[in-house]
Amino acid sequence: MTQVRITSIIVAIFLSFASPSQTVLANADAPVLPNSIATPGAINPSITQANIHSTICVSGYTKTIRPPASYTTQLKIKQLSTLPYSAFKDINTKDFEEDHLISLELGGSPTDPKNLWPEPYASSSGARVKDRLENALHALVCSGSIPLKTAQKAIATNWYSAYLKYVLRQNG
Repeated sequence: MTQVRITSIIVAIFLSFASPSQTVLANADAPVLPNSIATPGAINPSITQANIHSTICVSGYTKTIRPPASYTTQLKIKQLSTLPYSAFKDINTKDFEEDHLISLELGGSPTDPKNLWPEPYASSSGARVKDRLENALHALVCSGSIPLKTAQKAIATNWYSAYLKYVLRQNG
């Protein structure tokens, strides 16, 4: 069997175990979600509901904890070359944002690989759309409208469903 055929079989087997809503294959019309096994999300344990007004709700806070591009670029290269994200069949790092599933502004872990994934720019519901959700949830958490844990769970479980609930319905 050729290496390509073996890889295709492995990808098919892996994807058969993934939830349909957690697909990793990019489709220009469908939201691209991280694989929940490879990227379940991880929080920064130093961020709590009690200290949000001295951490994540302070303007410029995320700059103090954001990992260097050298770290995230190397992780992105590794992820794009291994399952499940090799299923994108695109290794051009410029086509992806190495994204924090639980964003730094919501108390996500800055460097845990379980919280970082290569999110495609190509999807009409990709990286730029998720950024709008992150900003909306951050505003809701900092205003006291929703608890930090609620925002973290919503974005980690299915960021697109959270987008529909907290961005589109809020603006609709």
